[in-house]
Amino acid sequence: MKKIWIVLLTVILVFVYIPQNIKAANSQSKTVSIPSEILSGSANAQKSYYLDLPSGVSNLAIDVSSLKYNGTNQKIALTIENGKIKVTLKGVEAKQRIDNVLGYNAWFNNLFVTTPGNSIWRYSDGVRWQINEWDPYINGQKHYDKNGQGNGTPRNDPPDMTVVTQSAVSRSGIKWYDQNVNSVIDSSQIIESTVKLVVPKDWLPSTYVNHNVVNGNQFIIYYKTDAALKNYGPEQLSSNFDPSGHALGRRYKTNLSYYFTGSANVTSYKYSGNVSFDYTLPTEPTLTGTVTLNKPNPNPTKLGDKDEPVQISLMGQLQGYNDASNIDEWVFYAKEKDRNNTLKTKKESAKTFNVNTLFDFEIKKSSVTGEHFSQEYALTVLVRFKKPIVTKNGTITSLEQPLQISAGVYKNNPQVTFPPNPTIPTEPEGKPPIARISTARYIKAGSDMLVSGNASYDPDGYITDYAWSTSGAQGEIGNVPRGYVWYTIEQVGETFPIALTVVDNDGQIGSTSTEVTVIEPKPAAIINIEGILKQNRKTTLFNRSQSPTRFPLIPSKTRVTITAVSGGTNADIKYSGTLSELESKDILFKKPGKYKATIYVENTLGYSDSDEITFDIVPDEAPYNYFTLPGVVYRSPDYGNKAVVSLDDISYSPDKDVVGRRLWEYRYDSNNDGSFSGEAWVIFSNENKDRLNLELSEVGKYEVRLTVFEEFGQPTIDEFVTEADRKSTNSDGQKLSSRIVEVKNRAPEVDWSW
Repeated sequence: MKKIWIVLLTVILVFVYIPQNIKAANSQSKTVSIPSEILSGSANAQKSYYLDLPSGVSNLAIDVSSLKYNGTNQKIALTIENGKIKVTLKGVEAKQRIDNVLGYNAWFNNLFVTTPGNSIWRYSDGVRWQINEWDPYINGQKHYDKNGQGNGTPRNDPPDMTVVTQSAVSRSGIKWYDQNVNSVIDSSQIIESTVKLVVPKDWLPSTYVNHNVVNGNQFIIYYKTDAALKNYGPEQLSSNFDPSGHALGRRYKTNLSYYFTGSANVTSYKYSGNVSFDYTLPTEPTLTGTVTLNKPNPNPTKLGDKDEPVQISLMGQLQGYNDASNIDEWVFYAKEKDRNNTLKTKKESAKTFNVNTLFDFEIKKSSVTGEHFSQEYALTVLVRFKKPIVTKNGTITSLEQPLQISAGVYKNNPQVTFPPNPTIPTEPEGKPPIARISTARYIKAGSDMLVSGNASYDPDGYITDYAWSTSGAQGEIGNVPRGYVWYTIEQVGETFPIALTVVDNDGQIGSTSTEVTVIEPKPAAIINIEGILKQNRKTTLFNRSQSPTRFPLIPSKTRVTITAVSGGTNADIKYSGTLSELESKDILFKKPGKYKATIYVENTLGYSDSDEITFDIVPDEAPYNYFTLPGVVYRSPDYGNKAVVSLDDISYSPDKDVVGRRLWEYRYDSNNDGSFSGEAWVIFSNENKDRLNLELSEVGKYEVRLTVFEEFGQPTIDEFVTEADRKSTNSDGQKLSSRIVEVKNRAPEVDWSW
């Protein structure tokens, strides 16, 4: 019998200690890289990345529990959102001094401009002109008279001369950059003593003579009144100036462009690493379709003197199925969208899991009535089976996948500007590469947008170069497969092209394009609660709200409320401090019930959003109390003529709390009347013992009572809980007969010896 138990125990241990990282046969692992970058400014202390899934991986197939960030950043959150991996990281902080920081007006390379001027008026006699100008010596206006040019009357222009004006040096709306559009530096990090004003010579007007800067905040500008340049506009004469005769008012103007330089003590944040995950290969038949535009190349292309050929490559891939003999046929459909009379069909009887075909269309020259024309195509991949297949969702006889793609042409002026083409070999070899772009269709102004050409490929080689054209976008993508761009607030509502040209190892090229529309930079208010949603346990309220990078949220505008809906009251909601400028807050609920949290956020442009969540706080359940004891015990001389009662507690917490203390008591039926009423309880153990012996001396019946006290099995907030909040139960609910033990004497043993 002992051998059987040993074998059984060994088998159990083998199953218990199977390593948890062994993956099922139908599971694989993948890794997606996070762009390595260093960003400055407090707005970049935390950043979210949306990572494209590898080709052939569905977000529904990912084991979310296996998502893992690998890198040096602190992970804040890691989820699947809108078909992409969303990872939020805290930047690795570093401090440094950066010199030659550039201060521009609102955006990169946009200079500040001042356009001051002077009033120069002709008197009613038509000869004299009153010259009004700034006097830097008295720091105020002065005026004097000069005769106009020529001899006649009226004299149409004052003399050509140098006049003086003044203007404030403005830093309103300044934005600081570390040499490029993608490196924004907070104004708070600028070292004020290092700030210098720069007036670029290339931007000086033709009337410019000289300028001075006084106290760092005032321009004194010297410029010419030049009759030939006519650098003036009409001006209303003042009320004390004689308006009769040949009186005339002019405003002579100049302009000065400038920017600032300086140094900054910058806190930068580094991001890098990757995200790994496991995903399940299809266990049931799954059809994946892929469509690629081979012609025109580039897309869109210039329309020639004849119809433009269009060639579409369509592929079907069957996964999660291994009986090729049961494949009846593959069917491919293609047509111009919403035009059934253009439908084309192709069939393949191949017994394989991957099949592709080509469709040829034309964009008729006669169809292109405007400057630009785009034709959309609707396509379908279908596979039929000879015998029906039973799946968890029922029996199927076929699978199909709809797809779409577009091709475009232009007559004279292209909507899309492709990067300059490299030198193409005189006699190119092989097949040209296929360019493909993956990016968002809509992007909020001020948000970084990932533009990826990773899906581009070369049918008979490999891609060596990537050339991007991102007209209208801020930021540039170099000779890399992917990068980030963004758009300004002034571009909201506009649509911009993005073009890609790829070069393969034979020197041949392929090009394509897509479009992105800029939408309002409205923030997304997101409030979450995490933790054990149980009374008297610590929960944490998180502000997960997001706003475009360049238009961050204003913490002082954030408003958060948390209220009771049912069950509890607002007084049962406990936390320290306030909920203003909330990022996270530990909260405890004294009573179970339904509660609601709301949040309002606003960004620096005044756009706002709100969110709310309703959640349930479950009650803290009392422990289950039960113990066992023998019904009868006997006194024994081996124990000093006492009876030993063995007690075993099998109490537990139904909601995974911890039994922190056990109080054991007994009372004796002293008059042997069968009732314990009025008998005093005696404590014999106040330690946390679940197995112990009770020694009893007197013959008779005893009632035993156990009281079980819980400790919280999950984190709490100590300042808001007391001992009374710990749940406890005693064994009074246990059947009385199972709590009573009777002590007896053993009958004497008689030895009849002769």
